[in-house]
Amino acid sequence: MPLLELRSASLAFGHIPLLDEVALLIEQKERLCLIGRNGTGKSSLLSVISKEQTLDAGTLWIEDGIQIAKLDQEVPSNTNESIYDTVVRGLGDVSGLLARFHHVSAEVANGSVEALEQLSELQAEIEKVDAWDASQKVETILTRLKLDADAIMSECSGGIRRRAMLAQALVSEPDLLLLDEPTNHLDIESIQALEAAILGFAGAVLFITHDRTLIDDLATRIIELDRGTLTSYPGSYAQYQRAKRAELESEQQNNRKFDQALAEEEVWIRQGIKARRTRNEGRVRRLEAMRLERKARLEQQGKVKLSLEQGRDSGKIVLEAEKANFSYEDELVIRDFSTTILRGDRVGIIGPNGSGKSTLLKVLLGDLAPTSGQIMLGTQLNVAYFDQERIQLDPERSVRDNLADRSDHVQIGDKSQHVISYLRDFLFAPERVNSPVKTLSGGERNRLLLAKIFSKTANLLVLDEPTNDLDVETLELLEELLTSFSGTLLLVSHDRTFLDRTVTSTLVLEGDGKVGEYVGGYTDWQRQTGERKPTTLSASKNPQRTTPSPNEKQEAKKLSYRDSRELADLPKRIESLEAKQSELNEMVADPDFYQRSQDQVAATLKELTELGEQLEQAYDRWAALDDLSSQTT
Repeated sequence: MPLLELRSASLAFGHIPLLDEVALLIEQKERLCLIGRNGTGKSSLLSVISKEQTLDAGTLWIEDGIQIAKLDQEVPSNTNESIYDTVVRGLGDVSGLLARFHHVSAEVANGSVEALEQLSELQAEIEKVDAWDASQKVETILTRLKLDADAIMSECSGGIRRRAMLAQALVSEPDLLLLDEPTNHLDIESIQALEAAILGFAGAVLFITHDRTLIDDLATRIIELDRGTLTSYPGSYAQYQRAKRAELESEQQNNRKFDQALAEEEVWIRQGIKARRTRNEGRVRRLEAMRLERKARLEQQGKVKLSLEQGRDSGKIVLEAEKANFSYEDELVIRDFSTTILRGDRVGIIGPNGSGKSTLLKVLLGDLAPTSGQIMLGTQLNVAYFDQERIQLDPERSVRDNLADRSDHVQIGDKSQHVISYLRDFLFAPERVNSPVKTLSGGERNRLLLAKIFSKTANLLVLDEPTNDLDVETLELLEELLTSFSGTLLLVSHDRTFLDRTVTSTLVLEGDGKVGEYVGGYTDWQRQTGERKPTTLSASKNPQRTTPSPNEKQEAKKLSYRDSRELADLPKRIESLEAKQSELNEMVADPDFYQRSQDQVAATLKELTELGEQLEQAYDRWAALDDLSSQTT
């Protein structure tokens, strides 16, 4: 059943069309990933769906009674309420009652006699409004997202605050959940917890992300916003990339043919007196229409042009650590750490938020002296440092001044380039060059910092969380640059795909000051340590208790005759479902599929979703019966 539909939706800011008569249909239980360049209007589209933004034209239809919850890209940082108070607000009317009960319970636990009577009164009120189930939902989601109920929001990291706001959205059990860059500033463990929470969510999800692993793990469909047009792509991110390349090639060919035909018509219209006497008025009108069409054509936004001047090579040994220790007062961050990093090594650094990744970088680079042990830097080092706090950028100064300090030119290696030309390579329009940095978006600030550090020669590149706020295409271009960079790389990142594609070894902060060293990227570390993703949570809104009580009689189950027949028939059923799924996937992948009527498109997508669910159930049933069969025999 459709939850909502956009029809001929249009929205523009100034002369820039963000939505140009787009159509979108969201079905129950769909998990749609919305991708697109920074600034194309993805967040605006979510604001339209949540009714925070009105359309210039077109309609938004939402099924009666549908509840929508939204997690914004920016989370509050100045609230002094507890995480419990923040999460429980997602329950609406009963939130105040449950929040008081939580705090009074804590007072009772601390020995307050006065609070005991108040607790009894609150219990009666909760029973009266039948809110115990709601209270249990809060406790469940706090546990699932590993949140400390009594922590104060303003004292928590950005990642913890983001998880708390997600919990607030989930506890309300909306029919549609909107997530704008939910993985920003989350560590890998938190991202995996978020994945599990969304997989266990029974409603539909529309999320914006640059995390390609998250896309492949969650999305049932990818939709792209490009130059005001919304296009749907079934399948994985890799399948989207192939389809998008084919579309762009076809578009370029069609544009070349159109431009050639227009040029021929322009030659014809400028012919001499004889031609004017025989001029076909219909042809003239067609030419005028072609001119208007060419003027209205929205060219694809250019790509960021990334290049890095390496300069001379560093010494063979870039740095060595020998039994290095580092502590902040009584807090041990690094313990007995030894390593040797050679020229050309590409080292990733992984660890939970607050574990000391940035501190480890500073110790390795000599910015912080080890408490004990030794750090020895190599010779001829030219360091380029991307810091996640972007302290190298002065928010009050302009883009130009941050890059070139009031100069019209920037020195790139041994060449001088005009600052506007150089910034254009990083997708800054000339009118943005004199804008204060504080007016830039997060993605624009990251691009400016990349422009700043890439203007210097470097043979040691240090990147501390460079992927936050960057769109996927810029991420892939950054990957290409790092892959071709022949110097040494130190990279802190929570982007699993980015790590896998750029590093050859990994340092992992494992707790209690221990730093483990592993060959390969994130996936290799998982394999070597036996790390696994969190178990997918049940999609039920009210999961049943699965652990038997001591009073429940447990009997060994046996494979019945009916079970045996079902086990024998399941492979054929799975094969039939897979064949039908493959057939529908091919149909949906056809570029003309979305030109059909909306009813046909909706019915086909619904059938594809149901097939996927049936296949998953069949696989689970087959595994269960096969396991039971092996126990019986």
